[in-house]
Amino acid sequence: MNEHTIRIAILDMYNGEPNQGMRCIIDIVNRFNQIVSFKIFDVRRKSELPKIKDYDIYISTGGPGNPLEGDGIWDKNYYAFIDDLVLWNNENEVKKHVLFICHSFQMACKHFGLAEITKRNDTSFGVMTVHKTKEGNNDPLFEGLADPFYAVDSRDYQVVQPHLNVFADKGAKIISLEKIRDHVQFERAIMAVRFTKYFVGTQFHPEADPISFVANLRKAETREKIINMKGRTKFRNMLEDLLDEDKIYKTNETLIPNFLRLAINDLMKTKKILSN
Repeated sequence: MNEHTIRIAILDMYNGEPNQGMRCIIDIVNRFNQIVSFKIFDVRRKSELPKIKDYDIYISTGGPGNPLEGDGIWDKNYYAFIDDLVLWNNENEVKKHVLFICHSFQMACKHFGLAEITKRNDTSFGVMTVHKTKEGNNDPLFEGLADPFYAVDSRDYQVVQPHLNVFADKGAKIISLEKIRDHVQFERAIMAVRFTKYFVGTQFHPEADPISFVANLRKAETREKIINMKGRTKFRNMLEDLLDEDKIYKTNETLIPNFLRLAINDLMKTKKILSN
């Protein structure tokens, strides 16, 4: 590693469960391997967190379980770590960039007091449309994605009831929402938030690729669970959506790469200015 390498810390929130999500994240990060290096930190099982000064970019993963519960150790350390990142960015010219995914996104929204986290009436699982807000149409995270675009959703909890006064006070913005469901009276969940210029998060899984998802569906237990939950027709539609190059492929190839390019360009520009 040379002094110009951009260092990425991947905060593993999967709690030791076998998953394809980490493989997908590593695959995307490795597309930038000429300029980045990365290390994985096991947050929930070992309460591992990096030294902030040692890394430039942070990707905090999805994970199972209730985002409002912890063991009183790793979760407190994680929240303190987020506060330290905020403090770093307030005090230093070279900023730290953070992407929160699903479970981490829910925790961040709760920690910053932006919204409520509630349990869904039923599990949201599959390929979903995600709709940009007015602010989202101008957010560089979504550049190159249609409106709506498609993403893999997998969650028992949701971010709802935004506290708009807190959003205004913090300068945070809702940049995408879930699909409109005319046949039910539930409010639309928040699917992505721009917390600051340097912090952003998604409720869905932008890292998901068709290969990992189909591999999961090959498991008989998973397949039957989805069919029982959604029905055979929706299951077949999900498979078709997975193979459509303009849907999950597009999001996988666009969103996290956008985040990384923006972060890398900002870091290189700022470090160059400071070195002159």
